[in-house]
Amino acid sequence: MAEQKISKGFKFLLEIGPIFLFFVGYFYFKEETFTFNGVDYAGFIAVTAAFIPICVVSMAILWRLTGQLSKMQVVTTVLVVVFGGMTIWFNDERFFKIKPTIIYLLFALVLGVGLLKKRSFLQFALEEAMPLTQTGWLIMTRHTALFFLLLAIVNELIWRNFSTDVWVTFKTFGLPITTALFFVLDIILLKNHMTETNQSHE
Repeated sequence: MAEQKISKGFKFLLEIGPIFLFFVGYFYFKEETFTFNGVDYAGFIAVTAAFIPICVVSMAILWRLTGQLSKMQVVTTVLVVVFGGMTIWFNDERFFKIKPTIIYLLFALVLGVGLLKKRSFLQFALEEAMPLTQTGWLIMTRHTALFFLLLAIVNELIWRNFSTDVWVTFKTFGLPITTALFFVLDIILLKNHMTETNQSHE
């Protein structure tokens, strides 16, 4: 499939839009109870049921327009379907809440295995956007693996010890903002490891 150019704003909307819709839907329907086939479902479960197809359709549109999806997007979408489906099937919101933990542990594990082989799997995904020396990529990969491990721990602490309202807010705003800040700060710290090609454009 030929790759098409789409605006960064529309791409961002396709990637982040479903998460914000989940946030809005949860706080709008959280006090509601929905009955289907004689089974009562809380608002969280119902919104999760709506979130799954929205997430899949958004990624399908992104793939249709650009011809590509990152491995992280594919894995995240698959886990949304799996853990979201389990949440609905067992009528238990804990399955969906543990999803970020599984995602971050999986990414940390993959990056960690690469580091043991002296390879940066992060480089394959971000090399075009951030040209770094090989040493720089290994450092950034180590930082990112530890960061993902920390996010997994934080997610577990929050969903197990705080209300669903707090967890949904954390998932919608806390995780994306923290992740963006991490990469910005890491790029600043690794400025000395930028390649000459990248520095020539500064």
